[in-house]
Amino acid sequence: MNRLADGMSAKFPSPAEFPSPASGFPSPAEDYQEGRIDLNRELIASPLSTFFMRVQGEAMRNDGIVNGDLLVIDRSLNPQAGCVVVAVFEGRFIVRRLCRTANRHPGLQLESSDGKSAPIALDDGQGGGAELWGVVIHAVHHLLPRDRRTPDSSAQGRETLRKQGDGTKGP
Repeated sequence: MNRLADGMSAKFPSPAEFPSPASGFPSPAEDYQEGRIDLNRELIASPLSTFFMRVQGEAMRNDGIVNGDLLVIDRSLNPQAGCVVVAVFEGRFIVRRLCRTANRHPGLQLESSDGKSAPIALDDGQGGGAELWGVVIHAVHHLLPRDRRTPDSSAQGRETLRKQGDGTKGP
């Protein structure tokens, strides 16, 4: 039982009590489900070199990375063409895809997916381009509408349950 305000209580099932949502045929492994999911184990392979950043802007929108998403970045990985990376450009962090150039001088550049931002050259040692900082390994994307996201939405949910329990209406 989880305790709510004013001595009320409610039972919230653990994630292990919910079936996995199917997006195809049922899995024969459903009978062998794990207990709890440890997001640290699932998302972080190298804890000492893993960092989190929140996205600001829409330059990577067509890659499914939008304003407010939480990025998991691993600095121990070697960036390769095709990877989404975090780089430092003009003193600030940017998120772009590392791509091969299509001109006579083969190399790599950073490209956005919005079609609006110009490609950015990598630093050639002369200090004029972007410097790679890390490889994005996960993007955590909100599915709740923006007006329903709050820093403490779990507290709001508990407050709504409390009000419904004592006969008053929720927000």
